[in-house]
Amino acid sequence: MTPHVIVNDLDLTDCEPFVRGEAHLLWRRLRQEAPVHWNPSPDGGFWALTKYEDVLAAYRDHETFSSAHGAILGGSYHSKVDTASNRMLVCADVPQHRSLRRRVQPVFSQRMVARVSREVRRTVGAALDRFWADGGGDFASEVAPELPAAALVALMGIGHRDAHHLIGLTRRMIGYRDEDFEGGIADEGLRLAAVQGEIFDFFLDLVAERRSAPGDDAVTLLLSPADGRELDEDSLLFNLMNLAVGGNETTPHSASGGVLALLETPGQWERLRADAGTVGTTVEEILRWTSTNAYVQRTVTRATTIRGTQLAAGDSVTLWNASANRDEEQFTDPDRFDVGRTPNRHLAFGSGPHHCIGAGTARTELTALVEELRSRPGRLEQAGEPVRLRSNFMLGIKSLPVRVVV
Repeated sequence: MTPHVIVNDLDLTDCEPFVRGEAHLLWRRLRQEAPVHWNPSPDGGFWALTKYEDVLAAYRDHETFSSAHGAILGGSYHSKVDTASNRMLVCADVPQHRSLRRRVQPVFSQRMVARVSREVRRTVGAALDRFWADGGGDFASEVAPELPAAALVALMGIGHRDAHHLIGLTRRMIGYRDEDFEGGIADEGLRLAAVQGEIFDFFLDLVAERRSAPGDDAVTLLLSPADGRELDEDSLLFNLMNLAVGGNETTPHSASGGVLALLETPGQWERLRADAGTVGTTVEEILRWTSTNAYVQRTVTRATTIRGTQLAAGDSVTLWNASANRDEEQFTDPDRFDVGRTPNRHLAFGSGPHHCIGAGTARTELTALVEELRSRPGRLEQAGEPVRLRSNFMLGIKSLPVRVVV
């Protein structure tokens, strides 16, 4: 079907606005001119929903907007349907999604989240001690990755070195379009497939270890039978990768983006320092502001109409969390970073059945970081321009030079 408005000069597969940190300008224009935007692409094109109301409605209508074809554009090499369809939590529809969520939920029990909190505070505290002693450095590479590293140590029972190795793999997977993660493979599709294979190899070894010596970690929990049945090996590996990618790539980029926002708005930094009561609202504002998981993909299962535009069954639709979280109709002065913003009903974790299962863990990690930062003497200053990840899916920062001024 032909949309009522076409913005021909905007292409959401072009990473340049994201690399320049100007994507919010692109989303604003789409919200104003074409909130239901058809984006042509070599594989046939996709719809983009950029208004908060439309994104929220699509998240909650899982019968019309299916997850089973994959959550990322081009996420499966040479396959229109994601190879993890209905076997990985983010790529599953009811009833498979409900069953998988029950299997994964124990990984994020209160006991496990408390363990993550202790490990994050210990590991990030030590990283910030070094950072302060050195007078600063690259926050994005020296401090931010310690959040997911600590979480992996706590959740999966692996060592710190293995945690960073796995983070390196997931960084290459999500950043497969970035020149820093080419790995000598020119073709983007082959590059993605190769690193996915390395991640599966990592988990195959870890699964073998846990089969012979079970623990109280996420791998052992997912290996344990539920209702008398074990997960098949493919489903086990897909969901372990899902856990790793979800945690490894979102939280550190949120941390770096949040620190950059505080550096660019010193008044907000001082407000946070002066009032411990703003820690929680600061974490939520960082999540809204950074919206690191920029979009998710859905597939239309039956013809539907949004704002007068007809979408056909089989059409690909992208739900732009990052744009919804800047929607002027939902947020007052949305392009202002406000550590006291309330209410703040952002969609950084999605909504409905696919609300991020690791949201509590992510909040725990970011809360630990914010509390550690505000308790330290002196202040941070930007010491160079940030370098952003070349991706239209993960809004990440690869480098953030910062100095400590005491």
